[in-house]
Amino acid sequence: MLAAIGLDETHEAAYRALVSVGAADVPDLARRLTLGEPETERALRRLERHGLAAQASGRAGRWVAAPPGVALGALLTQHRHELEKAELAATLLAEEYRAQAAEPTVHDLVEVVTGAAAVAQRFLQLQLGASREVCALVTGRPVAVTGVENDAEEQAANRGVRYRVVIEREVLAAPTGLLEVSAAMRREERVRVADRVPTKLVIADGSQAMVPLTSRTAEPAALVVHASGLLESLTGLFEAVWRTALPLRLGEDGAVREAGDGPDGTDLEVLSLLLAGMTDASVAKQLDLGLRTVQRRVKRLMELTGVTTRLQLGWHAYERGWVAREASEHTGSD
Repeated sequence: MLAAIGLDETHEAAYRALVSVGAADVPDLARRLTLGEPETERALRRLERHGLAAQASGRAGRWVAAPPGVALGALLTQHRHELEKAELAATLLAEEYRAQAAEPTVHDLVEVVTGAAAVAQRFLQLQLGASREVCALVTGRPVAVTGVENDAEEQAANRGVRYRVVIEREVLAAPTGLLEVSAAMRREERVRVADRVPTKLVIADGSQAMVPLTSRTAEPAALVVHASGLLESLTGLFEAVWRTALPLRLGEDGAVREAGDGPDGTDLEVLSLLLAGMTDASVAKQLDLGLRTVQRRVKRLMELTGVTTRLQLGWHAYERGWVAREASEHTGSD
């Protein structure tokens, strides 16, 4: 937990042990930590340099812990200051880069990344740098990086980055395919499935894209595309595949299911009551459903119609004939 301020597990354990007893000799602390005395001594010296421990006055070999509120607070302040300086440096470098790229050349717009490690690292950076939305096409053919499972994706989702992912049906048949897709959907990612996906593709915030390159050699390679007509074409490709793909949903038992071609009878009842002005809770009570079930059904219908608001969903429901305007108005008057 204290790695962010420069302490590894050994040093953190030594400090915690010292805090718990207040003061201790090196042999006693070594036994508590199940370490050798030389290693314990080195850990205490490191804590001393960080201002977290000190040798007791008048007794050689005895160490006392510095108060955590004071000592750790000072370290946190120092690291915050260093982080602010790093952020300022990053901002200045970004401005310098933009100034140099005011007249971008073709080489500035397209970047070729070669080697499995380099491709994986660039893929990681692309997601960690996203602030709004990541769009992805996932094929069943493995490349340097995996499809829907990676730590960067979870970190980005936790920061509020939205994900829209289209997977090839072959992915669901993979040994861990369903587990990975279920995990993605539990992170509130919108996932659709298509029989065929033309290529593996990742687009971050509509400003950068990454697509693998086929090569005659065994070494993986990828193309990173910056703002350009090519990026617009890749974005258009994703949107075209997204529109024709079938939404996936999590069933009541947590299993992944395809949303189907249209709403079922319960969906139509939910829609009709919502359009009559009833709240989600009232609809749930009226139909003897759970509140979360009603909300999941509404979310699935929004995904099915490709809308982002319930007002849009109501309009689409009328246009597609899922509900009758007259019947809805009559229900609302009862």
